[in-house]
Amino acid sequence: MSREQGARAIFLDRDGTLIEDTGYPNDPERVSLLAGVGEALGQLKGRGFLLILVSNQSGIGRGLVTPDAAEEVHRRMAVLLQAKGVKLDGAYYCYHTPEQACDCRKPAPGMLLQAARDFGLNLARCFLVGDKSSDLEAGHRAGCKTIFLSSARPADSSHAGLGAIAHDWRGVLEKIQADDEQTARIAANARRVIAGQE
Repeated sequence: MSREQGARAIFLDRDGTLIEDTGYPNDPERVSLLAGVGEALGQLKGRGFLLILVSNQSGIGRGLVTPDAAEEVHRRMAVLLQAKGVKLDGAYYCYHTPEQACDCRKPAPGMLLQAARDFGLNLARCFLVGDKSSDLEAGHRAGCKTIFLSSARPADSSHAGLGAIAHDWRGVLEKIQADDEQTARIAANARRVIAGQE
């Protein structure tokens, strides 16, 4: 990978994308991975993507979840992923409430922009996978490609124009593979045009 290309990452929402959405999660025993997550993330790692969690967790800011409970939930998710042979490369959480108007709570792109600085990412080569329009908007504002995972809730008009739609993690993989193939074709055609001009 050249310096100009930059690293690639999959930005991942958590609740409803990696694990079952239980509201404001505070019990590690209730944490369960969505179907196909481990296998899909393993394949994405194999394709050279970093895996970076970006999650709003305002339950802490609202006083509904303690920081210790939030840490236990995260640890339990990490253990379940590790059992599938997957380790996240980074995790960014926003604990603010909407009223605090921070620049990290999605749909603001702050967590993604910070990760891009931390990991040297080329955001145009990254994807965000999430199950809410706020996830997609954050990815869109950061300059990423976005995929709406509709296994937990159906797509509606709020998702229009914000990216691709996948019904499950197999579909997510197919969307990313198709995008990679299209990018490779465009690059090959550009190289042929340049060669023909020389």
